[in-house]
Amino acid sequence: MSSDEGGGAGAARRGLWVEEPARRRRMPDPVRVSAVRAVLVVAVTLTQATITFFLSLTGSWLAFPMVLGAVAATVMATWAVLDVWITRQTWNQRYGVVSEPSSTARLRRREARRAAKAARAARKLAGPARIAREDGPLAGFGQR
Repeated sequence: MSSDEGGGAGAARRGLWVEEPARRRRMPDPVRVSAVRAVLVVAVTLTQATITFFLSLTGSWLAFPMVLGAVAATVMATWAVLDVWITRQTWNQRYGVVSEPSSTARLRRREARRAAKAARAARKLAGPARIAREDGPLAGFGQR
């Protein structure tokens, strides 16, 4: 048994199923449902259009009703594809875009917070910003 076969004492065994991270995030449920519906409607429409084409080539009496059905199915398929787009846009507007930890905006906000905190600390260490007047009309009040 060679070391390539994983028989060595120090060899790590690789399982049969290895999880790999997804390349893209999963679509939200309403968008995915809409996309599946659109794929099914478009598939049926293309099938119907193909059958209509062959029926019209043969000169069958069924060609004309199938042409009307194919036109209606084309309108439905267009609507289904638009529904995917509208659902996706609505989802993004309602729930926003998920911010990644490495996004530039988050890094800039973090840097701005650190700079503001450092400025506050510097002001606090510098002492009071106003110098109390000792010769004003109210200088005598509050001091003993």
